[in-house]
Amino acid sequence: MRLSLPRPALFANFKAYQASWLRNDFSAGLAIAAVGLPSAIAYPAIAGLPPESGLYASITPLVAYAFFGPSRQLIVGPDAATMTILAAVLMTVFATPGVTTDRVTAAALLALVVGILCLIARAVRLGVLATFLSRPILTGFFAGISLSILIGQIKRFTGVDIQSEGLVGPVVELVKEAGSIHWPSLVLAMGCFALLQVARALNSPVPGPVIVVVISVFLSFLFDFEGRGIAVVGSIPEGLPSIALPRMGDLPYESMLVGGAAIFLVSFGSGVIAARSFGSLGGYRVDPNRELTGFGAANVAAGLFGTFPVTASDSRTAVNFAVGGRSQVASLVAAGTLIAVLLFLGNVLRILPIPALGAILAATALSLIDLAALKQIWRVNRMEFAFALIAMWGPIGLGVLNGVVIAIAATLVYILIQSMYPHDALLGRIPGRDGFYKLHREAEARAVPGFGACMIQGSLLFFNTDYIQTRLTSIAEGLPAQTRWLVIDASAIPQIDSTAAAMIEEVYEELKKRGIALGLAELHTDARALLDRAGVIGKIGPAMIFEGMEDALLAFEAGHGGAARLAGAGPQK
Repeated sequence: MRLSLPRPALFANFKAYQASWLRNDFSAGLAIAAVGLPSAIAYPAIAGLPPESGLYASITPLVAYAFFGPSRQLIVGPDAATMTILAAVLMTVFATPGVTTDRVTAAALLALVVGILCLIARAVRLGVLATFLSRPILTGFFAGISLSILIGQIKRFTGVDIQSEGLVGPVVELVKEAGSIHWPSLVLAMGCFALLQVARALNSPVPGPVIVVVISVFLSFLFDFEGRGIAVVGSIPEGLPSIALPRMGDLPYESMLVGGAAIFLVSFGSGVIAARSFGSLGGYRVDPNRELTGFGAANVAAGLFGTFPVTASDSRTAVNFAVGGRSQVASLVAAGTLIAVLLFLGNVLRILPIPALGAILAATALSLIDLAALKQIWRVNRMEFAFALIAMWGPIGLGVLNGVVIAIAATLVYILIQSMYPHDALLGRIPGRDGFYKLHREAEARAVPGFGACMIQGSLLFFNTDYIQTRLTSIAEGLPAQTRWLVIDASAIPQIDSTAAAMIEEVYEELKKRGIALGLAELHTDARALLDRAGVIGKIGPAMIFEGMEDALLAFEAGHGGAARLAGAGPQK
């Protein structure tokens, strides 16, 4: 593969900017900031980071993507699933003995790792990684992530410090510690959660999280929640973050690299799915390789300004579309608005109650469970549904970071199962029509006397050669006694490896004992070259390698008489 560094797309989104778009972009930017503010403050808590880091993550990455990203309307920022994986990575990192570096620095370094991985993947055109985690597996994985987030809100709802892990353990521990529940916090959290559900059900023009933040801050001021034992956000540093390269210090290199790779894979996969979904709404095509540049720039900016990894934000992008944002100017307006919040509203946000943030996170977690998608997967493909359940179980049963491994492993197993058993079919002719047809599909198709023909649909690789050899042997045993040739239509075999080459040679020897000559038709260029290097073509004989099935039939007739021909020559079907 040719390595080519990506060309910077600086200001690409602004070259054709029209002044008439400014009004829509300004309104969209204000709406994006309003919707993003609650999650910006709430999401860092998932990974044990301070609230201001969420605000920083909603500012500098927005600006970086606006300059380098390819999409005019996609909005990047904090994401609940990415934050949950980040939390698991940080837990692994800080479980290493002797680590004294603070969590903010570790998160910033992970953002740099993710950004650099994005740019490396862009350089070698690995945008295909966006499709590595299939939609069913991502659907199941995010459902598992959402349940993990819900369990994580127990302390914010009740004030009880839960030590158990998993799905059932924390609930059991909460029941045992029922006497320690701080009931005012629980009532407030449940009230905020109910308000969020009502706002969603009524399609409120003002987003539910914005309503919850405004009301809860007002009530906190009015009734002095902090003085009544309800936890609040606390001091938020005023001013803007400064650019600095985070130091590695005593952080474990291996855990940071592996953790960054896990965050990169899941955040990029989910981010491109979001980009494609909104791209279809906007009527433009999304190029995953170009998105790698935008996501890479956003995460590098996040790391340099002391925050955490980001990806495409569904909620913020949806608001941008709904309000009518036309370009990345909306991102710049949103970033500017959040800067104003940092500078002038820090004291107001200080009294924001933690149970309200827990309610926002719980509502967000529920939105990650796509029951409609799971039902559709169940209807379409039961095997894919099983893999979705495996991916869902991973984060719950083995932890979020192990859940990423489970999702990747499930993907590999699924791909392997799909590739292990390639379909095959016997071919024949239909009197009066050109070409070859599958005997099991066309009732009028008939086998050519003395001339066996079959098709294999799929690559021949080391893990499926035993199965293919068994199938070819079975096909040979079922051929009529007068059969002299068996020709394999290889037009649907894109790849052949050395193990498969050895298998084909064994099949050739087996057929030779039966008095049947083996032929291959319409080999792909690479497959033919490999068989030639392996000596298989020399053993079979170049005369038994054909450009197409019609050529094979003509050669057979020339050597065995024309009576076998059932129909005129023509292109293969």
